[in-house]
Amino acid sequence: MLVADLLFVPTGLLGAAFLTRQLGPDGYGRLTLATTLAAWAEWMILSAFAQATIKFVGEAHDWRPAGAAALRVQVVTASGGALALWLLAGAIARLLNEPALVTYLRLFALGIPAVALAAVHRQILIGRGGFTQGALVTAARWTSRLLLMVLLVELGLSVSGAILGTIGSSLIEVAIARLYVRPSFLSGLTFPVRRLWAYALPLFFFALSARVFSNLDLLLLKMLGGTAAQAGIYGAAQNLAALPLLVVLPLNPLLLSALSRTRRERGERAGRDIIGNAMRGVIGLLPFVCVIVGAAREIVTFLFGSSFLPVAPLLSVLIFGALARSVVIITTTMMTAAGKPAWTAAVSVPLVPLAIAGHLWSIPRWGALGASFVTAALSVLAALAGLLVVYRLWSLLPRVATVLRALVLCVPAYSMAAVWSVPGALLFVKLPAIGLLVLLGFLVLGEFSGSEVALARSLLSRRALSQPKPGEA
Repeated sequence: MLVADLLFVPTGLLGAAFLTRQLGPDGYGRLTLATTLAAWAEWMILSAFAQATIKFVGEAHDWRPAGAAALRVQVVTASGGALALWLLAGAIARLLNEPALVTYLRLFALGIPAVALAAVHRQILIGRGGFTQGALVTAARWTSRLLLMVLLVELGLSVSGAILGTIGSSLIEVAIARLYVRPSFLSGLTFPVRRLWAYALPLFFFALSARVFSNLDLLLLKMLGGTAAQAGIYGAAQNLAALPLLVVLPLNPLLLSALSRTRRERGERAGRDIIGNAMRGVIGLLPFVCVIVGAAREIVTFLFGSSFLPVAPLLSVLIFGALARSVVIITTTMMTAAGKPAWTAAVSVPLVPLAIAGHLWSIPRWGALGASFVTAALSVLAALAGLLVVYRLWSLLPRVATVLRALVLCVPAYSMAAVWSVPGALLFVKLPAIGLLVLLGFLVLGEFSGSEVALARSLLSRRALSQPKPGEA
């Protein structure tokens, strides 16, 4: 699933390279603007239902009633959102002084129900534990999106072709997903829809608060007198600092599915084991974050050039905030699995007013660095609050031994990354090498159990056996 989700990166880069050349700055700018607005509409409609659907499907002995209810509710809601976007397209285009946006936004509106259909099928697959099928469906979406956009733009459809390619990829995703699951839209609805809404509303406020919080620092930095160059530097730091989230976000729905199904099939104790390992995994990312901090100047120079060196200190602060938000994501998933969706909003909603107050005080004094410290500090506070809630629900905290091992490994990880300097592309040799040494350090310190070591050996042996021997065809 992680590999499938990460296909977004190469296909997105290839698509951007093609579209910028074919559409030019003006056309690509309008496409980006329309895509951003449509993505917000889709996200606001669908984000609330994702975790609720995965939870109820995962807990049910028969997934069909919950799947049918999720399909009907999400498609109807998405259709209402699509109608709203269609009607508002003219006003949005006038507000932004871009008349062409009317057509582009209305095309995107036509595709919102297809996006909802694809999302529901993907959620049901994950809820049932069909991770392989879910990965295939996700991979089909990203690859078909690229191919369809290239084909339709080459046929002369320009920006509209790129939008139709995106819609077509959702339809292809639905077609492939229905080879594995076929929730019914028209059959009798036996699952109480109010249960979905009871979870969807607080989860929506959690997701909305988290999204606003993650963008507030950059927005207020610019509003409080920051230059366009400062905003660009801060935005670059935000993008690099998101690395821990890129690992955790694709795995989060899988965690919810596994936890829901395990509690149903094997009871609370097995669920506690999954929770303990999830927290252990996030804590284990800490030394890898220290590697990024130690090599921050090299990473920034290689990716952006020496003129972007002010990104390095901001990255060194913001990446710890991103790691803390990864803890928040994991803990709120555990709250959802425990039947406490309202608690997720209680953890996230206070962050927004606190962040506004903190940025208004710190940015005039310390600029971008002050904004980064406020974001990181509040993220850590939210992570601690999440851990306390999980302790109340499950009587579990991160293992002290894991925390101590991670802290011990932070020192050599940071030191190696900071002292060992390499030129250019050799950075992509240096960072994985230090990462392997961190894993070896966890092994030497006794973090991995005997069964985990045996599993790793079996996977490596299986891969070695699958390779052809010398002389074989």
